[in-house]
Amino acid sequence: MKKQQQIHNLCGETLETPIHICAFFDSHEERYNVILPYIQEGLDKNDKVINILESSCHHEHCKRLSDSGIPVEEKSRTKQLNVLASEDTYLKGGFFEAEKMLQLLEDALIEANNEGYHHVRACGEMEWALKNVQGTDELIEYEARLNLLVPKHSCSLICMYDINRFSGRVLTDVLATHSHVIMNGKIYKNPYYIEPFEFLPTLQRRRQSSLIP
Repeated sequence: MKKQQQIHNLCGETLETPIHICAFFDSHEERYNVILPYIQEGLDKNDKVINILESSCHHEHCKRLSDSGIPVEEKSRTKQLNVLASEDTYLKGGFFEAEKMLQLLEDALIEANNEGYHHVRACGEMEWALKNVQGTDELIEYEARLNLLVPKHSCSLICMYDINRFSGRVLTDVLATHSHVIMNGKIYKNPYYIEPFEFLPTLQRRRQSSLIP
């Protein structure tokens, strides 16, 4: 897949892709104030746009998009816009596995390129990780390994976290695995980011120590 850089306007800042961003929100309004312009710009630039969230939220999500002027039915019909369910992606098969989701995402990026899209914008709601299903302990490994996958493709990914629902420990690890962070409607270069080649061994040592009786 031939990688192409693109300039994004996000939260009033211009960013070069590929890029992997975490977004901390404390309300739906704050979340949509950020992602609606991101989605609209992507559709206007003929990017492939992928949204992932729980199926129970799809109706409200599509209404938010429609109310902002996005022709959801048309863009879904042409497959430029894909609104996918967490149950069919992150939790496909009823469990989470970092390797499985990384492969699913890479397949989607390759497919988009084969369809003629030069860039993919994706935003995923991460509340599936609160369901305590098998494999959710691999969340942070997945986030870290995304930093090895993303630079190979023409894409931007936003991982969305509700700060009222995730623990401080999880959010600290999330910060360590994203080079940029959105907070209070603004985007920042993240000083707490740790490169995956450094962070993944640390994560492995932490797991091993937790197994010691």
